[in-house]
Amino acid sequence: MGTTLDVSRAELALVVMYLNKAEARDKLCRAIQYGSKFLSGGQPGTAQNVDKSTSLARKVFRLFKFVNDLHGLISPVPKGTPLPLVLLGKSKNALLSTFLFLDQIVWLGRSGIYKNKERAELLGRISLFCWMGSSVCTTLVEVGEIGRLSSSMKKIEKGLKNGNKYQDEDYRAKLKQSNERSLALIKSAMDIVVAAGLLQLAPKKITPRVTGAFGFITSIISCYQLLPTRPKIKTP
Repeated sequence: MGTTLDVSRAELALVVMYLNKAEARDKLCRAIQYGSKFLSGGQPGTAQNVDKSTSLARKVFRLFKFVNDLHGLISPVPKGTPLPLVLLGKSKNALLSTFLFLDQIVWLGRSGIYKNKERAELLGRISLFCWMGSSVCTTLVEVGEIGRLSSSMKKIEKGLKNGNKYQDEDYRAKLKQSNERSLALIKSAMDIVVAAGLLQLAPKKITPRVTGAFGFITSIISCYQLLPTRPKIKTP
C-alpha cells in the first residue's frame, strides 16, 4: 500500500513539475491548436474557432521569449564544433529570435493594441519565414551532429574489439544522444512543412488538414521532449 502511494505521489509530482513549465503549457496548447486545424480542415466552425483562439493565447506564453535565442546567439559554442555547424546554429538562433520578436507585434495587432493591421499581417508573414528558416537550419544542424555522433560511436566500437558495445557507458551515452537528435531532426523537418502550410506556399499539396496533422505530431514530440526524468522509487 505504501509503495503504491509513493509511486502515485511521485507520478503526480512529475505532472505538477511538467505543467509548471510555461514551455510545456505552450506545447500542450500547440497540440490543441493544430489538432483543431486538422479537424476543421480550414472550414468555418467550432474547430476553427478553437484553432484561432488557441493560436492567439499561445502568443502570450511567448512574450519576451526572443531573449532566450538572443542569449544563445551571443553565447560561446562547445570546443571542437565544426564552423559550418556553428554558423548554422547561430543562424537558427538569429532567425528564431527574430520570429519571436515579430510575433509579439502580431499579437499586439490581433489584440487591437497595434492599429496598423496591414503592417501587422506583413510582419506576421515575415516572422513565419524566419521560423521556417530556423527550422531548416535546425534540420541541417541535427543531420551534422548525428553524423558526428555516428563517427564517435564507430570509433568506440573499434576500440572495444570483441566487447559488448551496449555495456560501454560512453557508447550508450552517444546512442542516447543520437536517438534524441534523430527525434529533433524529424520534428524540425516536419515543422518546415507546417511553416510552408501556414504561409500557403503550396496550398494544393499542403492543405490546412495536412498542416494541422504535421503540427499536431511535432507538438506531441515537443511535449515528449519536455518530459521530466522519472525518479527511482525504492522498494522495501
